Amino acid sequence: MNGADTAWVMVATALVLFMTLPGLALFYGGLVRARNVLSVFMHCYAIASLMSILWFAFGYSIAFGDGTSGYWGGLGKMFLNGIDATTLAGTLPEILFFAFQMTFAIITPALIVGAYVERIGFGFVLLFSSLWMLLVYAPVVHWVWGGGFLSDGGIFGATGVRDFAGGIVVHETAGLAALILAIFLGPRRDPSKPPHNPGMVMIGAAMLWVGWFGFNGGSQLAADGGAAMAITVTHLSAAAGSLTWALWERIKFGRSTLVGLVTGTIAGLASITPASGFVGPVEALIIGGIAGVLCQESVLYIRNKIKIDDTLDVFAVHGVGGVFGSIMIAVFGAGAWAAQLGSLAIVGGFTTVMTIALIYICKAITPLRVDHETETNGLDLSVHGERAYDMTS
Repeated sequence: MNGADTAWVMVATALVLFMTLPGLALFYGGLVRARNVLSVFMHCYAIASLMSILWFAFGYSIAFGDGTSGYWGGLGKMFLNGIDATTLAGTLPEILFFAFQMTFAIITPALIVGAYVERIGFGFVLLFSSLWMLLVYAPVVHWVWGGGFLSDGGIFGATGVRDFAGGIVVHETAGLAALILAIFLGPRRDPSKPPHNPGMVMIGAAMLWVGWFGFNGGSQLAADGGAAMAITVTHLSAAAGSLTWALWERIKFGRSTLVGLVTGTIAGLASITPASGFVGPVEALIIGGIAGVLCQESVLYIRNKIKIDDTLDVFAVHGVGGVFGSIMIAVFGAGAWAAQLGSLAIVGGFTTVMTIALIYICKAITPLRVDHETETNGLDLSVHGERAYDMTS
C-alpha cells in the first residue's frame, strides 16, 4: 500500500461525493421553478443514499468482480465478500477503491435528474435509478474499466478504449438515458419559466468545478504527476468552456448570462473528463473552447428544433460533451479511432435499448408522470408536503 496514493484518493472520494451533495443538487435546484426545488434536492439525496447501498450489495461486484466473461464481473464480491482493510487494489486498499467508485455510481444516475424534473413520479425515480445503475452503468464500467471486452486486449486488440474518468462510462450513458426519459415523459406543461435562482446555479456549478478535481485527478489512482496534470487540464478546459459559451451567447443573443457562463463550465468539464489523463494543457484549451460552442448549439437544437424537453439540458451538455471528448482522444493521437468510435457506438446502443426496456418495466409498476394538478401546484408541496420559500412575502 502507498500512503500518499491512499491519502489522495480518500480526498478525491470526498470531492466526488461533494459534486452530487450538494453541488449537483444546487445546480439543478436553482434551474427549476421555486415550487420544485425541494423535489430536485430530494431526488439527488435519495439517489445518493440508494446507490450507495446498491453499489455495496451488487454494483461493485458487477463492475469490478473477478468474472472472466468480459461482459460482467459476476457476483463474487457481493456485499464486499472477501474484502477487508488489508485487501489491496494496486497501491490502494480495495475498500477505498470501492468507495471512490461508489461516488461515480452516485453521480451518474443523479445527472439524469435534470431531464425529468418538475413532472416525474418520485417512486419511478427510485426504481428506475436503481435498476439503471445495476443493469446499465455497472456493466459498462466493467467493459471499460473492469477489464471487460472494450478494454486493452478486448475486441479492439491490444489498444482498447481510452476513457480516463468517464466520458463514455458516465456522461454518454447518463446523457442518453436523460434524452430517452425526456422523450417518454413529454414536455412540461409550461416549459417557458426561467431558472428561479441563478445564484444557486452558480454556487452549484462552482462546487462541481472544485469537485471535478477529484473526479478526474482521482481517476489516476495515484498521487503523482499524472494526477496533477489531470487536475490542471480539467481546470483549463472548464475555464475555456465558460468563456466560449458566454462569448457565443453574446454574439447570438446580444448578452452573456450567468447561467450560460456556468453551463459552459460544465460543458468544458464533461468534455475533458475522458481525455484528462491523456492530453496536455493546450489540447485542454481546445477541447474546452470548442465544447462551449458545441454544447450550446446542441442545447438550442434539442430545445428549439426537435422540441425535446430535456429540461436542464443533460444530453446536450453531458452526452454531447462526453462523446466529443472521447472522440478528441483519437484526434490528438492518444487513442485508436476504431476503439473510441466503436465503444461509443456499442455503449450507446446498449444504453438506449436497456433504458427503453427499463422505462417500460418501471412505469408498469409505478406511475412515470405525476398528474396535472400535482405538476401545476409543484412537486414540493404536492408530493413532499414541504415548500422551499414562504410565498406570501
